[in-house]
Amino acid sequence: MPKFYEKFLKTQTKSSVSDTAKSRANGSKSAGKIKNAAHAKRDDFAYSPKADTKPDAEFVSYSPMFDGNKVPRESRMLLEDFDKIVQSARPLNSRQLLNLSKDIRILSHELTDERDERRLGYMNSREMLSAYARYFLWWNLVRLTRVFSDINYKEFSLRDGSICLDIGSGPLTLPIALWLSHPELRNLRLTWYCMDISQGALTLGEDLYFSVAAKLRPSMPDVPPHWNIIRVKGGFGTALKEKADFVFSANTFNEVLQDAKQDAETEARQKVRNLLAYAKSNAAFFFAEPGTPPAANFISLLRKNFIEQNYSALYPCPHQMTCPMQGTHAHRGGREKWCNFAFGTEDAPRRLLKLSEEAGIPKERAVISWLFMKKNTEHEAAAARPADNGARLLEMRITSDEIKLPGGRKGFYACTEYGLTLAVGRSRRGFANGGKLVVELLTKPENLKRDKKSGAKQIVI
Repeated sequence: MPKFYEKFLKTQTKSSVSDTAKSRANGSKSAGKIKNAAHAKRDDFAYSPKADTKPDAEFVSYSPMFDGNKVPRESRMLLEDFDKIVQSARPLNSRQLLNLSKDIRILSHELTDERDERRLGYMNSREMLSAYARYFLWWNLVRLTRVFSDINYKEFSLRDGSICLDIGSGPLTLPIALWLSHPELRNLRLTWYCMDISQGALTLGEDLYFSVAAKLRPSMPDVPPHWNIIRVKGGFGTALKEKADFVFSANTFNEVLQDAKQDAETEARQKVRNLLAYAKSNAAFFFAEPGTPPAANFISLLRKNFIEQNYSALYPCPHQMTCPMQGTHAHRGGREKWCNFAFGTEDAPRRLLKLSEEAGIPKERAVISWLFMKKNTEHEAAAARPADNGARLLEMRITSDEIKLPGGRKGFYACTEYGLTLAVGRSRRGFANGGKLVVELLTKPENLKRDKKSGAKQIVI
């Protein structure tokens, strides 16, 4: 396992440098394109290297997953100075600040290539907790605010009195991220059970959350200035007094799997039973994990088991069929793809990028695997629905960066109800990894050709 993570990190860094160089070359022009991509015209994606090429589908709409402009402006400004909030809540002296980059580098190794040697209660260490809050928490907030802001706040189905459970809460990463992402939810009287084995992490997280809430207040009068936080010291399986309306977990299961005595499939079935025991009958679930093959595989297994319990994968999945990117054997060095999404860090907080450089772990791209499950028998899978002209609307979730193909073609891989799909076309908008593309099929699905290299269904747009 350590060798894999070392190889994985090197591969990610190598590829990300190239990707970032390309994106920077495009400059603000590409960024401006993405802003209005959801309102694109039908001719914004067209494939015509040959005049006699017949398209399989016609462009309908596109929306990015990681549009930083969807994050409220005041929240983006706060994220820029999040290190100051941490310093105010848990100050370090000059010597400790001088050693910060070294502590971050040590913790980074323990979380990746040396994870087998990491103590389970690593955040009980003052140095490691400080490094985590000033670096990893900051990056996690960047990732999660992008993801949460792409989800309409109404989809969370939270109301006054709702109970939220955050498993493996650490320094309250998820409550902070949700508070930053959706001002509408700040006006609700929510109770959060924040569960973690580290009391120190929970205490720090509560201080940080209250500091954030004090700067970004609810907009409605006569509303409490923050959500009700109940700290629960304990690991997964710790009993609670009441059941939750929404269960959250971020960067937890990859650590649980480290000490798992069962195979991943058995572990996933057991975890879903445990999760359902925490929840009300109509509860929703959100999971986020590092974008590594083992973590992505476990996310896919959770998805499979929840679907069997009559749940729907609302995000990011465009369908309820078998996941075509489970990554079961990807960690062994094969070509099997795993479900993860990435975005460039050009607009990440400047001091956070500088801290990454100083720690010797420059981050050109942020990667995440995530899942939003909701029990809704009336939910209609967004994959393909009949159109007025007898064609079908097909939703595609982009799962790769743009790929150069033989013959001057361009494309990208996407997840659809037909499995792994290779979309081929020429974009004038700069569609990005994670984006949602909707097309109108002009060809019967059974007539779609397959890509010789990947075996994916090929759709010419």
